[in-house]
Order: sequence, then structure tokens, then C-alpha cells
Amino acid sequence: MRINGHSHLLPYPEQIPSFMKEKEIFWIDDDRQFMLQKNWKRPVTDSSFFLDEKLEWMEKNKIDHAVVLNLSQLYGNGLRLEEMKQVLRFQNDFNAKVQHDHPDKFTCGFVVHPGYVRGALWEIERCVEILGLKVLCLPTHFMDSVGIWRSIFDQDIEPILELANKYELAIEIHPYDGEKFIKLENTAWRFHLVWMLAQCADAYHFFTLKGYIEKYPKIRVCFAHGGQLAQINLGRRIQGFDGRPDLFKGMTHPRKAVGHPNIFFDTLVHDTFSLELMVKRLKGTNQIIMGLDDPYPLGEMESEPQSSYPGKLLDLAMDEKIINKEQYEDIWQDNVLRWLGIEHDEMLKKRLKL
Repeated sequence: MRINGHSHLLPYPEQIPSFMKEKEIFWIDDDRQFMLQKNWKRPVTDSSFFLDEKLEWMEKNKIDHAVVLNLSQLYGNGLRLEEMKQVLRFQNDFNAKVQHDHPDKFTCGFVVHPGYVRGALWEIERCVEILGLKVLCLPTHFMDSVGIWRSIFDQDIEPILELANKYELAIEIHPYDGEKFIKLENTAWRFHLVWMLAQCADAYHFFTLKGYIEKYPKIRVCFAHGGQLAQINLGRRIQGFDGRPDLFKGMTHPRKAVGHPNIFFDTLVHDTFSLELMVKRLKGTNQIIMGLDDPYPLGEMESEPQSSYPGKLLDLAMDEKIINKEQYEDIWQDNVLRWLGIEHDEMLKKRLKL
């Protein structure tokens, strides 16, 4: 099987509640050309942003199954409490329906707002117990209830991790909203091309330092976009930890997390040199899953200027002997299943609709 561990899906315009457009929170124009928020719009760059077209795209590219994450625009940062609850509930109900209607094709994630821990715990219980969702999507950073931006692995969110550990959830850590707390002009797509990777590295920094892999041994955490800066930055973190122990009292050495069986990274690093570093850093491919980030233009999509197609990077990696055939197949299938906590036979039954 070919399982894509990092995918996104837009609702059709008519599926989005009217209050979200009226309050300029998020909507899609009727022609399906743009996704919009107040003072912001982004082109819909591929028809596979939408469900029916996504299924056609998957069939064309021989992708058997996909993990659909939440939309980054719907993390709820900066919204009033009641609006945020309604927006997140809409996102989670939408993803649950997609998974319910197409269990052979999609495993879907759900999102909570870490700034309101009690409500987040209620939503986790609802999504797991009632909606049957098992992938928790969390942002690298969030705005708390008094307007302060924090790392997702702040001490105050530990009850969320504790409940996720009880349910043995897969967790996806994904960056967004950098321009809201990094005080730089938003030009040349810098927040997507540079700062998103720094946000992932920052989240990984605190997840490992706080020893959460040992404190919560039943969660499996995947860092989006290959955790690319986290891979190359390990030496600097180790030197900092060893050189200034006064700044890391009671924390866990960065080296202890390397290759841990409950920490995963997707393949979306865009070049084989970066992928090779990840393979060497992790001493193999067991913790690497396929991630296409479709249908976004920074994902692996069909592109003539880039001579690209879904799965190209992994094909190149095998051609260049960075990985072998068995590792190639594990990245596409078994590693994704281990992250999700799904047995191969269970996925096979979904695929065959038995």
C-alpha cells in the first residue's frame, strides 16, 4: 500500500457555516478559486483541495490512503472563545464525516485549542469516543487566553498530553501563524519557507528537553516537514546543553530523543541531501513516514517547472541508494501504520471494505 501521512482537505464553499464568512473567520469563494480570511486570501492552487477531486487525484497517483490533517487556518488563535469552539467543532465534524464516509481512503485528524485546556479535554473525549478520530493535530505554537504566544509543549498543556497518552493517540505537530508573533515583514513567503521550519524545530526542542517521550510513552508524535531544522540543529543543541548546564536544570539531554520509536518525521524536505541527513541522523528509516502535504504548492504535486510528481523525492532517494527497496516500502506503509497505531490487517480490511 501507498499511504500518505500528511494531507489536507478543504470543505466545499457551501459546507462552511455562514457565521464563519459573516465574521470573516474563514470561507471559500463560490468559484472555488480562493480561501479567505479577514485581510487575507490565498489561491486554491489545485482542484484536489476538495473531496471528489482529491479521490480522483489519489487514484491517478496510485495513493491508496491518506491522513487528512486539520486546516492550519482553523487553529483558532486570536478568536473569541465561543467563536473558536464553533470553528474547531466544525473542522472536527467535517473531518469525522470524511473518515466515516470513506474509511478505506482517509484517516482524519482533529484539532483542539491548547489555550483553553478544560475545553480541549472535552473536545478530545468527544472526538475519540463519539467521532472515532485517533489523530490529534496540534500547532507548534498557540496564543493563550491572555494573548501570550507559547510553545505547544508548555507545562500548562500537560493535561492534554496525559489524556492523549490515555487514548494512545497519534499526534501531528504542524506550524502556522508565525507572522502573528515573529515581528518581521511578511514578504517573499518567508514564514512558509524559513520560519515554519524554525517553528517545528522549536517545538521539537521543548518536547525532547522536557522528557515527554518517557513521561507519555503511549503517544506517537510526528513533526511536519521533516522537522528539517531539528535534524541539522542537533549538534548546536547538544553543545548548548553541555556548555550551559545552568540553563537546562532538570531537563533531558537532546541526544536521548534521537531515533526514539515514538518520534516520527515526514519526508517533506524537498531534496535528497536533506533526506539523507535525516536517514543518517536517525540511524535508519524506521521513524520516517511519507508526507506529501498535498494539495499545497509546497507539497509534492505535479509541476512541470519542478519536474515534480507525488512521491518523486523517495524515488530519487532509492535511485541514489540513500534507501533500499524495503525501506522505501516501509516509509510508504508500515512506518505510517506504526505512527497511527493501526495494525496492517485493520488497514487492509478498510481498504478492501470487508
